[in-house]
Amino acid sequence: MEYLLFAAGLLALIKGGDWFVDGAVALARRLRLPEIIIGATVVSIGTTLPEVMVSASSALSGHSQMAYGNAVGSVICNTALIAALDAAVRPGRADAKTLRTPTAFFFIAAAIYTLAACLTGRFTRLTGVILLAVFAAYMLVTVLRLRSARASETPSETGSAEEDCSAARLVFLLAAGAALIAVGARLLVDNGTRIAQSFGVPESVIALTLVALGTSLPELTTAVTSLVKGHSALSLGNIIGANLFNIALVTGVSAVIAPFSVPQNTAILGVNAALLVELPVMLAAMLILTAPPLLRGKLTRTQGIVLLTIYALFCLYQFTAA
Repeated sequence: MEYLLFAAGLLALIKGGDWFVDGAVALARRLRLPEIIIGATVVSIGTTLPEVMVSASSALSGHSQMAYGNAVGSVICNTALIAALDAAVRPGRADAKTLRTPTAFFFIAAAIYTLAACLTGRFTRLTGVILLAVFAAYMLVTVLRLRSARASETPSETGSAEEDCSAARLVFLLAAGAALIAVGARLLVDNGTRIAQSFGVPESVIALTLVALGTSLPELTTAVTSLVKGHSALSLGNIIGANLFNIALVTGVSAVIAPFSVPQNTAILGVNAALLVELPVMLAAMLILTAPPLLRGKLTRTQGIVLLTIYALFCLYQFTAA
């Protein structure tokens, strides 16, 4: 039953995120806001809502290992699996100018996150507030830049009749999407914890692998769609933005609601393995992903294969070490 409920939780998260995003876009069209701004803000937040809800629910219920592992694991999954598939299957050009801002903000948030983990071993409410401030600053910079870029352009089309959304449908999408996300998060946390306990596997391992992969499925869907349509570079910015949201928004919200500690299941040379494995893998994967596009303006197949290898080794380590 735990496996069925776990799967039901994943499906609820995916569908809930999908409906919420559709409702947010429909709201933007009704308010005549440029879709490019909504895409860079509301839609990105919508696809990260599963991580937010899972981590917040975990922190509130005392499962700090889930709250920590889901944020870090989602970044690793997004980078070393989803973006890596894009690069390995269909490498191509990438707009370095567009990627500079989200990449810079990600590493700022990651530096704060890493310092808190290494120096104190705990994410306090103050740390959460600082991370949320980084997230707010990124959103502000993004909106201002997009408004500036659109200032000299004609207003975007309001959409065809087929794209219009009635007020009732809009409310349904937003409300049902939020409800499904909340229910899915609870099912995922509760049953993920039970599954971990039944096998004797630490909660952090489940969070870093299965839960992280499940909550990253919206990003995976976007990446696959981009691949099919021949626009693999388009998903790169979404991945980097989602990673920033995972570190700044997901951890920030969780820490403000219920401060939590870095899990310690195993030690390497007397040091918490989480600090020697998970955080370095997260930072290294992001460096490998972003350096070539920023320096040469393109993704390479070798880059994707290296990242996929890192992800496979990371998952192998998590389950063997457990």
